[in-house]
Amino acid sequence: MGFTPTLSTFSIVGYDPAAQEWGVGVQSKFLAVGAEVPWAQAGVGAVATQSYVNTSYGPNGLALLAQGLTAQEALDQLVAGDEERASRQAGVVDAQGRAATFTGDECYDWAGGITGQNYAVQGNILVSEATVEAMAGAFGQAEGELADRLVAALAAGQAAGGDRRGQQSASVLVVREGGGYGGHNDRYMDLRVDDDPA
Repeated sequence: MGFTPTLSTFSIVGYDPAAQEWGVGVQSKFLAVGAEVPWAQAGVGAVATQSYVNTSYGPNGLALLAQGLTAQEALDQLVAGDEERASRQAGVVDAQGRAATFTGDECYDWAGGITGQNYAVQGNILVSEATVEAMAGAFGQAEGELADRLVAALAAGQAAGGDRRGQQSASVLVVREGGGYGGHNDRYMDLRVDDDPA
């Protein structure tokens, strides 16, 4: 059995009801965080899975949302079926903008989350709770496209202290129906910085 490094991470899942967009913004002291944490499906919702990441939360969470479960119901079901849930962290927003967040008891301090209408913010191994509070505030106050608001939340989280181990990678994923290249898929934006000191 291989070593699974902790994703010391802060993220936001968000929904823009006017544009019908769902997305995830994430930053971490972890290589290529965009390959593990963010998951989203147009018309369904978005999921961020982190800490000792269980990548099955992404596709399984989206499948539960597609069946009509709320964000909280889907997250509860994911967590209930995970024997290692104490070390997991996740955030979910559903098709109506209802949000849920979960932080297991064994996530490294500071760890926790905040939800509001159309978003959930969560983080672990943070300098303090100020990171998620700043992210929630910035998302609510920012203007522009969902992607811009997700980036504003990440910038505010970093300015408030961010990951106490430093920076390494970040990602912004936004989906909307027909939003992809040539209209052939829903991936409107999928930007990643996989390995950089800042």
